[in-house]
Amino acid sequence: MTDIVLPPDTNYHGTIFGGKVMAYIDKVASITAMRHCRRQVVTASSDSLDFLAPICTSEAICLEAYVSWTHNTSMEVYVKVEAENLLTGERRLTSQAYLTFVALDENGKPTPVPPVLPETEEERWNYRTAPERFEIRNRRRTLAKQQYTTE
Repeated sequence: MTDIVLPPDTNYHGTIFGGKVMAYIDKVASITAMRHCRRQVVTASSDSLDFLAPICTSEAICLEAYVSWTHNTSMEVYVKVEAENLLTGERRLTSQAYLTFVALDENGKPTPVPPVLPETEEERWNYRTAPERFEIRNRRRTLAKQQYTTE
């Protein structure tokens, strides 16, 4: 997904709002998850979003996503965000994120998803390291539930 960054998209530094980048990430990740499982999906978590560099007015924001790993009913989606200077074609990595989506059946209940078949070295690395991220997400979720129920 690619879009141009215009002045209404930016803060007083002339760079895109972080929340706008987050919305783009969630949108492209949702599309990616739905294409993978051909089901409705819901965002279950966003484990990390690292802003590495700003995207300025008049640059393009370019997002690329793929399903990096699946569990029973969930999918981990990796999203890479780049800025592109439209005059020179130069691109630079500006952020990246991992999100988790759950596939839903016709009744809105979680339903199984197909496995991932990684092809590139990057995809294989994300696939190999996904179980560790899965465990971290589960621990974080368990702690959040415990905290909520004890308050």
